[in-house]
Amino acid sequence: MTEAPTYCQDLVRERDRDRYLATLFAPADKRQDVFALYAFNTEVAGIRDKVSDALPGEVRLQWWRDVLSGQGHGDVIAHPVAAPLLRAIEAHDLPRDPFFNLLEARIFDLYEDPMPTLADLEGYAGETASVPIQLASMILSGNPAHAVCDASGHGGVAYALTGLLRALPWHARRRQLYLPGDLLDSFNVDREAIFSGETTPELKSCLAEMRAIIRGHLGETRLHIKGLGQGCGPALLPVALVDGYLARMERPDYDPLNDVIEIPQWRRQWTLWRASRQATKSKAC
Repeated sequence: MTEAPTYCQDLVRERDRDRYLATLFAPADKRQDVFALYAFNTEVAGIRDKVSDALPGEVRLQWWRDVLSGQGHGDVIAHPVAAPLLRAIEAHDLPRDPFFNLLEARIFDLYEDPMPTLADLEGYAGETASVPIQLASMILSGNPAHAVCDASGHGGVAYALTGLLRALPWHARRRQLYLPGDLLDSFNVDREAIFSGETTPELKSCLAEMRAIIRGHLGETRLHIKGLGQGCGPALLPVALVDGYLARMERPDYDPLNDVIEIPQWRRQWTLWRASRQATKSKAC
């Protein structure tokens, strides 16, 4: 059990570097609870890659539901993520419903069903990315859920949609498409061309619209963080990286179905440090 906090931190460092780097700006006495939350998020997000078909994935999601509802088996106390997560929930009086909503949204990952509409995609992004920001903000600042809802909502959607665009080559290879059907149809995008790795002008136009939508959410995030206290800043810091990712996607030679968009770690650290300094000066997240 004494190794569980270290396990959570190491897991986030390995699989979710943006949130790991951002959490280093959090107060030391709250850092491990945030890492426990992010380790849970990482575990759940990675279920699709660990199972051969959807049913075992559904079983794993149900295991987490049981843990969060207090119906877990005896192995929960020894689980290196579940045990510290439950302690963090108890210590900070975190609501359980957002966790359940996140687990429900992750069912989509287990199948190859199309994403019907932009509204559906934004809802998915809200449950899977805004929820961790909201809960981490509560841990760091002590604010109630409703106080950080707007900033975490738009910030999570912006961050999640950016991540999905970055992962487009990987998802296309396994014939899984998160781009919303209504937007694809409006630009006459050929789905099979995406799955075959062909970057068409129609797809480029669709992705440009997606980036504009992301920038809209970024603008809303910046408006809403002005009313928040400084303490929740590290939870929102990963959103500061979105501009850099989008800028790389807007280069003339960018191939959305073959290029892997990354930012060097030194630049990510500098961007997060600068955003943290700006938040400190403005006394806002």
